[in-house]
Amino acid sequence: MLRPSLAHHRTGGRTLATTTIHLVRHGHVENPNRVLYGRLPGFPLSARGRGQAKLLAAYFAKSPIAAVVASPLERAQETAEPIAATHGLEVRTDPRLIEASNVFEGAAGNLAWYILRHPKTWRALRSRREPSWGERNVDLAARVEEAIGAARAEFEGKEVVLVSHQAPIWVARLALEQRRLHHYPQQRRCALASVTTLTYEDGKLVAIDYAEPAAAALLGAGPDRPGA
Repeated sequence: MLRPSLAHHRTGGRTLATTTIHLVRHGHVENPNRVLYGRLPGFPLSARGRGQAKLLAAYFAKSPIAAVVASPLERAQETAEPIAATHGLEVRTDPRLIEASNVFEGAAGNLAWYILRHPKTWRALRSRREPSWGERNVDLAARVEEAIGAARAEFEGKEVVLVSHQAPIWVARLALEQRRLHHYPQQRRCALASVTTLTYEDGKLVAIDYAEPAAAALLGAGPDRPGA
């Protein structure tokens, strides 16, 4: 469960600033041909994804959100728009939040069959540590951490929503938790329309929380957030 964010609180006679960064993954995408779309244009939210975006807006409605920043890709922008509108904000764009690059971008259908039919692509699977099929995890983590740092610096003591994609959010989380960056994509805990919340006190990361408010609401439950 996410904790309510307090702009400032006192401890031992000293005021600590609490800054909260919500890393939101975009909602469900319209993709009937099962294309590995990556950074390709022309992949907006599906009807389900638009519903998830509305549920995210409801989830954040009673929070003092100071800014909403999104990846430049359509699905992230469309997820961010209802959240921003609820608070009378414009969606900012930060290219550092964009999806990871991928050499298989544009492949349609079953990826395993695609790779079997295109032997020249096999070399791209030689290592999952970097990974060898796309942007290095270390570079991915660095740019997302830069985006987080910029939001923290500009909005100290406030709450900010950053809308991004599964790989950038998950790899940044691994880096912040000082865990190994190489992993299997199936191990990521970052569902569609999920919220990974970073809480900083006096510049120090003190908590990482995770919630799936849109998924719960789609099953008939209301937004699971204190005070919402």
